[in-house]
Amino acid sequence: MTHTVRVALVGLGNVGRALLDLMISKAGTLRDQYGLELVLTGAADSSGAVLDAQGLAPGELRAHKSSGGGAGNYRGGQAGMSAPQMVELVAADVLVEAAAVNLQNGQPGLDCARAALRRGIGVVLADKGPLVHAFGELTAAAKAARFGLAYSATVCGALPVVNIGQRDLVACDVRLVRGIFNSTSNSILQAMAGGGSYEQALRQAQLDGIAEADPSLDVEGWDTANKLVIITNSILGQPATLADVQPVVGITKISAAEIHERAALGQVVKLVATAERENGRYALSVQPEWLPLNEFLAGVTGWEMGIVFDTDIMGLQQFKVDERGPVPTAAAVLRDVINLAAKPAS
Repeated sequence: MTHTVRVALVGLGNVGRALLDLMISKAGTLRDQYGLELVLTGAADSSGAVLDAQGLAPGELRAHKSSGGGAGNYRGGQAGMSAPQMVELVAADVLVEAAAVNLQNGQPGLDCARAALRRGIGVVLADKGPLVHAFGELTAAAKAARFGLAYSATVCGALPVVNIGQRDLVACDVRLVRGIFNSTSNSILQAMAGGGSYEQALRQAQLDGIAEADPSLDVEGWDTANKLVIITNSILGQPATLADVQPVVGITKISAAEIHERAALGQVVKLVATAERENGRYALSVQPEWLPLNEFLAGVTGWEMGIVFDTDIMGLQQFKVDERGPVPTAAAVLRDVINLAAKPAS
C-alpha cells in the first residue's frame, strides 16, 4: 500500500530545484522501498506562490523556474503571495523550507515554520535561519505537529551530523566538538595553497558558480557559526544563539604567502568551529587554525566538510563528506521527509 505525502515547498533556489528533480528521479524508490508517494501541492518563492491540492508537476515547475519564471507567474500562480500566506492556505502534510538564509531575523522561513506547526503540518528545514533565531520555540511547537520537525540538511548537507549526535551518541558525554562546516571557504583556502591569492581564488569560485556574488556568509565565518549554534542546541543540549559564538573570524585576512610559509612547517590552515566544555558549559568559537598535517581536520580538503566528536564512552569519532552542488543537501531534505513520514501521526 502506498501512502501519499503532500509536500509544500518554500524556496526554488538550487536546493529547492534539486529536490524537485529528486521527487521525479526517486519516485520509484520511494514507492517500492518506503511505500511513499510525494505530491507537490504548493510552492513559493520571491515572485509569489502557486497552490494545487491535486498536485503540481515538479518537472514543469522546475523547467519554468530554470527558464526565468517563478511560482507567482507559473500556471495558476498568484503573484505577490508571500510564502507564509501560502503555508496558511496549502493542503499539505509536510513543509520543506529552503529559502535563502536570513541572519537578521530568520524570515520568511521562521514565519513559514510557525504557520506550518500551528496547523499541524510537519516541517523539514534546509534554511538555518529559523533554527538560529528560534530553536527552542520551534522544537517545543513541533511536539504538537503531525510529522514533527527535522533539519538534518542544515548542518553539512548530506553528512548526517545531527542524526549521529541525536540518535547514535547515546548516553555519551560529549567533551569537545570540532569541525569544518563550510565547503566554500575550505575550497578557497585549498586554491590559495595552490598558488593563487585570496581574491583570485574567490573570483574563480564565483565564476565556477561555487561562491555567491556576496560570499560574506561563507568567507566571514557566519555560515559556520550558524551550524555550530544548531549543533549546540540540538546535540549538546545547551541553548545558544549567534551572540554566544565568540569569536567569529573568517578567512579574508589570510594571505597566500602565509599559507606557503606555514606549509614549509608542516601546517595547513582551516576554518574551524569549536564547542569545548569549560566549567560545565560549552565555549563556542569559529576561527582559522593552523593544523598539523596528521590531524584529521587537516585532511578535510577542498569541497569536503568534516566533524570530530570527543566522547567519554564512544571514543573519538570522526566523519567527513565530499559533496558538490545542491543535490546532496536536497537528498538530506528528502531523507528528513521520509523519516517524518514514517512516524505515526500524533
